[in-house]
Amino acid sequence: MPNVAIIYYSSTGTNHAMANAVGEGASAAGAEVRLRLVAETAPDAAIDRNPAWRAFVDKTKDEPKASLEDLDWADAVVIGTPTRFGNVAAQLKAFIDTSGGLWFQGKLANKVYAGFTSAQNVNGGQESTLLALYNTFYHWGGVIVTPGYTDPLVFASGGNPYGPSVTANGAPTEHDIAHAKYLGKRVAEMAKKIRA
Repeated sequence: MPNVAIIYYSSTGTNHAMANAVGEGASAAGAEVRLRLVAETAPDAAIDRNPAWRAFVDKTKDEPKASLEDLDWADAVVIGTPTRFGNVAAQLKAFIDTSGGLWFQGKLANKVYAGFTSAQNVNGGQESTLLALYNTFYHWGGVIVTPGYTDPLVFASGGNPYGPSVTANGAPTEHDIAHAKYLGKRVAEMAKKIRA
């Protein structure tokens, strides 16, 4: 049974919902799953200007937060981030930037990695964000597993072969959730093969 860590940052809940769906897919495929929210680092003044952001921070304050131990534990890591100017959110990037010690020891190599994202607009940089995130996985020596076009549901959710991506005008659609579950399943299955 592979260990799958789903490490994500979410400001208002879209990526939280997607992370849970990825976890469901991985768990259904036989993986042991850890869902870990990256700690919020934005100042309260910024958070308080957006009621949905404040509500999400308050709602998730007691949820387990991502740690380097989660990266070390995992056979596969799925990372989720909102899109910020076509790139990874600062909160998630700050967490990734603490992983140098594990990387130096070779503890991040030869694991399965995948990602998911969201943006306010359909063309708001979703693919760019995933490609930017995957640069980290190359440096870690990871095996990147994407959904590609290996299942028709990828088309139903917008057709992003790099990973699930949501246009965040509300909650993820049923097609978005199905895409996320499929990614979790695919990652768990590939992690099993690599561990064998």
